Amino acid sequence: MSRHVAIVTDSTAYLPPRTMERHGITAVPLTVVLGDRALEEGTEISTRSLAQALQKRRPVTTSRPSPQVFADTYRKVAESGATGIVSLHLSAELSGTYDAAVLAAKEAPVPVRVVDTGMIAMALGFCAVAAAEAAEAGGSVDEAVTAAEKRAAGTSAYFYVDTLEYLRRGGRIGTAQALFGSALAVKPLLQLDGGRIGPLEKVRTASRAIARLEEIAAERAGSAPVDIAVHHLAAADRASALAERLRARVPGLAQLHVSEVGAVIGAHTGPGLLGVVVASR
Repeated sequence: MSRHVAIVTDSTAYLPPRTMERHGITAVPLTVVLGDRALEEGTEISTRSLAQALQKRRPVTTSRPSPQVFADTYRKVAESGATGIVSLHLSAELSGTYDAAVLAAKEAPVPVRVVDTGMIAMALGFCAVAAAEAAEAGGSVDEAVTAAEKRAAGTSAYFYVDTLEYLRRGGRIGTAQALFGSALAVKPLLQLDGGRIGPLEKVRTASRAIARLEEIAAERAGSAPVDIAVHHLAAADRASALAERLRARVPGLAQLHVSEVGAVIGAHTGPGLLGVVVASR
């Protein structure tokens, strides 16, 4: 067995499978509860099924992994030869996933550092890759954590949603804020701020909101080397078009990922989501 520092994250990182395989990253799945069925993200529920359920106003909730699931994961990773584990997760402000991982880490057979990245989606994924690259270079657990934290500090995430209703249902924004947006018929732009999803700007039409999202992402990227991820839910054409415009506008672009979010994030944003993650290198 090879001896190494292993990287664990969760399914909301939305890393491409080839990237996870290349770096040996393990993802622990969160759960989507659709009606009376609990389904693992990534394997048991498709984004198409989720979008259809949301459009039909079926009850959809999400749930963190149990501490036992994390404990089993840490044990398997240790058995593969890991001498230490860095476990990187979505913002603790948005999910109890971090808390479950902390509980499991106390009983793990090897040292585990659990990190609340304050991120979601590929903002989290970029942190996991940074940690993995540090470990592959022979870095210690502390060095892998430092690499992830540095990447998080240089990463911004912006989102367009067709409606604030799904975020309101999931308790991710306040009822008053959601009603205010609906009453004015605005198209909200949101940002990840301090681990929470908060308002950025209000724009009158969808086309103007998406154009503004592009402008904000391009301004944030500047001319320095960056990686960008464009996410969507049931909006593949709009996401591809946005990605190509950003490719043309960002001179320092290193990597560009385009992907549909999974069911957990999608349950709280609804169909029509467009998100852009900009991560400094």
